[in-house]
Amino acid sequence: MYMLVEKRTSSHLHLKRSPGIRSWSLCVGIASIGLAAAYYSADSLAWKLFYMAGCFFVAAQNLEQWEEAVFDKNKGTICLKTFNLYKKILTLSKGGNEQVVAVLNEIRDVNVEEETVRYFGKGYLVVLRFVTGFSHPLTQSAVLGCRSDVEAVAKLITSFLELDRVETPQDFSQSSETEASDADEPQVKY
Repeated sequence: MYMLVEKRTSSHLHLKRSPGIRSWSLCVGIASIGLAAAYYSADSLAWKLFYMAGCFFVAAQNLEQWEEAVFDKNKGTICLKTFNLYKKILTLSKGGNEQVVAVLNEIRDVNVEEETVRYFGKGYLVVLRFVTGFSHPLTQSAVLGCRSDVEAVAKLITSFLELDRVETPQDFSQSSETEASDADEPQVKY
C-alpha cells in the first residue's frame, strides 16, 4: 500500500505511510542474524554484544521511514513529515523528524512518476508540482509494482485540491477583460 487515508473531510486530508512487510521482514531477518551469531558464538560477552548491536543497527538502517502528508484548506498549507528510526538512534533522539511545509494554493499539478529501483525494477511515487516550477515528492521512497495504488492517491489529492475542475465561464470572462485592457495600451512596433 502506498499511503493510507487517516482522516478526510472537505477541508482536511491526512495521509500516512508506515514501513511495509518487506521492510519489516528485512529488519527481523538482519536482527535474527545478530542474535544467532551471539547465541552460537563461543566468543566473549563483549563480542556477542557487538554482534547484536551491529546487526540491530543495520536492521534499523534498512527500515523504511514513517511518512505523513497533511493537507489543510483552513490553514492553506500542506505539511509533509518523515520519521526515521535510524536517524533517531544515530543522533540520540535529537534528529529523525523532518518536516516540509508549503502553501496549498501553489500546487499546480499532481503526477505519478516512475522511478527505477536498483535490483528490483520500477517504483512509483506521487510528485507535487508547484506554480514556481518546483517539484516535491509526496513520499521519500517509491512503492514497487503497485502503480494503481499510487494513481489512486494522486487522484484523491487532485480531487481534494480541486485541480481537476474545468474553468468556469466566469474565469474565461476575467481573462478576456485583461485582454481588453491590454488592447487599450499603445503598441510599439519595431
